[in-house]
Amino acid sequence: MALTREQLAQRVARELQDGYYVNLGIGIPTLVANYVPKGMEVMLQSENGLLGMGPFPTEDEIDADLINAGKQTVTTIKGASIFNSAESFAMIRGGHVDLTVLGAFEVDVQGNIASWMIPGKLIKGMGGAMDLVAGADNIIVTMTHASKHGESKLLKQCTLPLTGAGCIKKVVTDLAYIEIADNKFWLKERAPGVSVDEIIKLTAGELVVPEVVPEMEF
Repeated sequence: MALTREQLAQRVARELQDGYYVNLGIGIPTLVANYVPKGMEVMLQSENGLLGMGPFPTEDEIDADLINAGKQTVTTIKGASIFNSAESFAMIRGGHVDLTVLGAFEVDVQGNIASWMIPGKLIKGMGGAMDLVAGADNIIVTMTHASKHGESKLLKQCTLPLTGAGCIKKVVTDLAYIEIADNKFWLKERAPGVSVDEIIKLTAGELVVPEVVPEMEF
């Protein structure tokens, strides 16, 4: 079975390391805040000006003035700080974020990412994504493997306007965990119950498949 949004966030959370400063993009990436391993100290950063973001609040914890970049209410952890967005982007552009987690419309074998614009649809702007991909060496994309029309999002070459070029090395989809190197996709793990053939069928870019592909563990 394909992974749920929550399972995608759980798998991404396995890439966290103690002491990391992590930026979570809008959408599925924000759910990673709920799955930081117990005992691990991670500072989650939101580009609107929050460092030390915690899990999503329960009903009695909601503070309407405390939000992430997607305007969702959040909590803070001990040691959190709040500041203006200019300082937040100075952290991002200065390379002070250890890991960035983003959603995407397309990723290709060259590590290019398209995540901000679909032709014909009204978009107000790119937001902070361009700064995030330019200021981080360690980026994980999490998304569905294919569109709702069954078209692959893992391509030989992106067709949509790029957010960043040659910057993506890891992708977690609802079907697989894939790494990007040497202009190829490398299949590392598959979602529980998902066959290798299904992943191959829905991957448009060149995919390297080892003899044994382990299932993700949850």
